[in-house]
Amino acid sequence: MKPRHLAWILGTFAFAAHAQSSVTLYGIIDIGLTYASGTQTSRTSSGPTGAHQFAMFDASANGIAGSRWGLRGVEDLGDGLKALFVLENGFMLNNGTFANGGDEFGHQAYVGLSGGFGKVTLGRQYDTYTDFVQPLTATGQWAGYMGAQPDDVDSLSNTSRINNAIKFRTPDYRGFAAAGLYSLGGVAGSVTQNQLWSIGAGYSTGSLSLAAGYLNARDPNLSLYGTTPNKGPSISNNIGSFGSPTIPESYPVDAGYASAHTTQIAGAGVQYAIDTVVFGLVATNARFEGLGSSSGPNPLNYSGTASFMNLEFSVKSQVTPAFLIASAFHYTDRNSVDGDGGAKYLQLDLGTIYNLSKSTSVYMLAVLQRASGRDSLGQPAVASIGGFSPSATDHQIALRLALQQRF
Repeated sequence: MKPRHLAWILGTFAFAAHAQSSVTLYGIIDIGLTYASGTQTSRTSSGPTGAHQFAMFDASANGIAGSRWGLRGVEDLGDGLKALFVLENGFMLNNGTFANGGDEFGHQAYVGLSGGFGKVTLGRQYDTYTDFVQPLTATGQWAGYMGAQPDDVDSLSNTSRINNAIKFRTPDYRGFAAAGLYSLGGVAGSVTQNQLWSIGAGYSTGSLSLAAGYLNARDPNLSLYGTTPNKGPSISNNIGSFGSPTIPESYPVDAGYASAHTTQIAGAGVQYAIDTVVFGLVATNARFEGLGSSSGPNPLNYSGTASFMNLEFSVKSQVTPAFLIASAFHYTDRNSVDGDGGAKYLQLDLGTIYNLSKSTSVYMLAVLQRASGRDSLGQPAVASIGGFSPSATDHQIALRLALQQRF
């Protein structure tokens, strides 16, 4: 063997030993049978009409965790520095289509570096407000999309991901961590148009967990709600739909506020465990400011600010290592916009999870919601449980029995 060939082989092995890397395939499959009362089916001159609905849905619609598969890669660059990436695809198990509006990697798609300084990532990601506050909510632990605030008005159920985002997270220090995210609007001649930024922080030690976060989205109809292929330009309503005689409404709680110039969401939560029982309290405020801007359509000619105050109290108990029961109560109060008197929503979540193994579980969820006042579509407020078509009336009951497997 020639000396230069031997040197090349030895150099190759030395590089392989220095730059160790791994790629992991992972995923979740979650599908279930659902029931919803009063689901909108049509519209007459007097308002929407509805009927009971029995269906099979992937969890991407209304379960604990939407079906997905992903690739997670890490490469050791030496001296504590690592390169990393995540590519995560969401799909609908009941029909095999892409979730997230048709995005191939709609859940997450980013690359970055980590080390003693923390972690920096670039791409399509979760915002840092959600990163810290969501884990203390019912929707982030056991209730999924069904357990979100009405129509996920405070954005804690991952209804939206953030495109073109740069995120930085500090290392954990004695239970404390913080993070920030900035999404570039990318509009020529304007630094702030379509921009989004968020911050978050959390502390956890023993039985106590605390978290807080803030999100600010300029032109939210595009920067926050318009980040998937099935969404449109500013003339489109990317939050929801007013419906038609043959198509149900969607997101009536806040769809009327697509013309907001800025959306600001702030939230904080606390969780405390006593033996196997965990109590949680989360408060959020979602504000749609500057209604009537060119960010989105404004058919009802709203002006001013729509502000939602949301409270959630939850309790869960790990009865046995395999069996969990939980409940949560939500209260949402919106201010009066242009003299409409505002709206209120009350919601009760009930859930139970039984683990058949470390990877497979069955679960049951039940959600009851009642609405009052007038909603963002200018009609008597209708109930609208996360992941389901809205009710034709002011109340709705939703049930789900599902099987979930993780790999």
